[in-house]
Amino acid sequence: MIGTAPAADALLKARKGIVQIVDVPEFCYASVLGSGPPGGPEFTDALQALYSVSYTAHFLVKKETGAAPRVMPLEGLWWADGPDGDALFTAVAQGEAEIAAGDRERWRWRLLIMQPAPVDEDVIARALAAARAKKPLPGLDRLRCLRWEEGRCAQLLHVGPYAAEGPSIAALQAGLAEAGYRPRGRHHEIYLGDPRRSAPERLRTILRHPVEPA
Repeated sequence: MIGTAPAADALLKARKGIVQIVDVPEFCYASVLGSGPPGGPEFTDALQALYSVSYTAHFLVKKETGAAPRVMPLEGLWWADGPDGDALFTAVAQGEAEIAAGDRERWRWRLLIMQPAPVDEDVIARALAAARAKKPLPGLDRLRCLRWEEGRCAQLLHVGPYAAEGPSIAALQAGLAEAGYRPRGRHHEIYLGDPRRSAPERLRTILRHPVEPA
């Protein structure tokens, strides 16, 4: 079934089994680029840096204005090294290809947390400095402020373990093709659930892929 999200404020309101075609405008993000498996040291350092800066920015704005937008969920762009890395990662996620455990070192990722207005480059810079002064985490040196317009995308909500995303990714690919699009760019996940607090079967992840007319 195909649906359409009406506005940017609906971008995180995806529904299970419904492929939405959405237009993602430019947003400001705190971002860390890295490689290796999820849960590895580099990945963990990136997570700690992103949340440290995002929460520091939140409290800076709240102190200065009396109110601040909530800290947004973690997002990740995923691909693999090599000229066919984007396609390979999608095929692996769909269960159409296999990748050995050692090859997880080939995985590349960009972790992001969206920073709603009034958080901007200046606030992120001040939050980064404050986070460094408080606790010099290793990942802070790799954190950057990124302005990014993803454009037209297809997305749906996956409910369940991350390792069981294959059928949902396949449904997303089928839905965007049915709507007259083909994928472009990189596999994108938005993590609405916290694996530390939620049972695997209750995790909620938005699967998103940029598209272009077929």
